[in-house]
Amino acid sequence: MSDLQIIHDVPDPPPRPQAAHKGTFGTVIVVGGCSTMIGAPALAARAALRGGVGLVKIATASELLTAMLTIEPGATGIVLDGDAQAQRQAIEQADPQHQAVLAIGPGMGLSDSAGRLVENLLRGPRAIVLDADGLNLLAQTTYRHPLQGPPLVLTPHPGEFMRLAQRLGIEHDPTDEAQRPTAAAALATTQHSVVVLKGHRSVVTDGKRCYINDTGNPALATAGSGDVLTGLLASLLAQNISVLDAAVLAVHAHGRAGDLWARSHGPRGLRAGDLADLLPAALAATG
Repeated sequence: MSDLQIIHDVPDPPPRPQAAHKGTFGTVIVVGGCSTMIGAPALAARAALRGGVGLVKIATASELLTAMLTIEPGATGIVLDGDAQAQRQAIEQADPQHQAVLAIGPGMGLSDSAGRLVENLLRGPRAIVLDADGLNLLAQTTYRHPLQGPPLVLTPHPGEFMRLAQRLGIEHDPTDEAQRPTAAAALATTQHSVVVLKGHRSVVTDGKRCYINDTGNPALATAGSGDVLTGLLASLLAQNISVLDAAVLAVHAHGRAGDLWARSHGPRGLRAGDLADLLPAALAATG
């Protein structure tokens, strides 16, 4: 930790020009979902829209897509059927200019086909926020992100971190508050990425600089909270702010949204959809 530069400032939200249109604010493609976790990609999509991105697409199997778009009708869909190559081609057709940010992992499950798709997309040209089962699938591969690769953000909770750390030979304890910054920095350095190590006082680092979050409360300990963070982070990254700034602002605003809930309702009862709907107010309070 002694070699890490501790940063305290939270960046402002991206500007909103008066003459803007939805293309001004980028595109997020949420890749995930399985038959037992339909809500997670929809929650990530909802959070991305609440974060200000111009367009959100949910990429999932055809039999799941209608239900997800019913949960979040502001999104559109990409059908992911066939093998991993066919699925990647569907994303290529939806984003031929490679400008979208991919939010990979919410509700994805751990099937072999999902694993092949994740590795396929990691080797592609787009910025990626990798969360949930996307991280667990990464831990089953030998993939290491290249130094000059497109932006990559990893958002593990301690359990997901440990699975990655075991494969990469990282020995720091992500549950020990004193070791958490060093642990996150080691993963960021190894994978040439920005890491958000979630939990109480979430840590954000690119391996050189480190931000320790001070917003949030136990209300955030609710199913889908991480999906909301993933969608928000991808949304901010799609709006053309730097990777580290997007991660710091997302973590701070996500926690602030939880604090806004707790002021009115106390530290329990928060649903992930409620959390997503509080993001505009949280971002406004940050800027």
